[in-house]
Amino acid sequence: MSRSLRPLVALALLGGLALAGAAQAAPFDFAPAPQTDLNRVYRVDKATGEVAACQFQLKEGGVGVTVCFPPGEGAGAQAPSDYTLMPSRHEREGGIFRVNIRTGEMSICYVFDDKTVCTPQAK
Repeated sequence: MSRSLRPLVALALLGGLALAGAAQAAPFDFAPAPQTDLNRVYRVDKATGEVAACQFQLKEGGVGVTVCFPPGEGAGAQAPSDYTLMPSRHEREGGIFRVNIRTGEMSICYVFDDKTVCTPQAK
């Protein structure tokens, strides 16, 4: 390989590695509601903190449907950061904690009136 092509090949390899890393980064975290008789799963956008939830519902004469609850009050995008979900160990709790890993702030998110809502973040 000629010397003039070596920098281009190295640049192409670095670009490929960067794309591979980006493809492996998962944009969402998922966690179940702690309530043991509730089949609800929460989703958080790890960068924006937006939270939503989905659950299974039986459908008469069919296989059932997935019902999702979009972000409502307080569950929309927050300040950019690192967010995750943390279920409590309370077996009767239908909500989940949204945790900002960088700041330590937390809020509780739950389904209310067909929307996923969250309390204001607090430390």
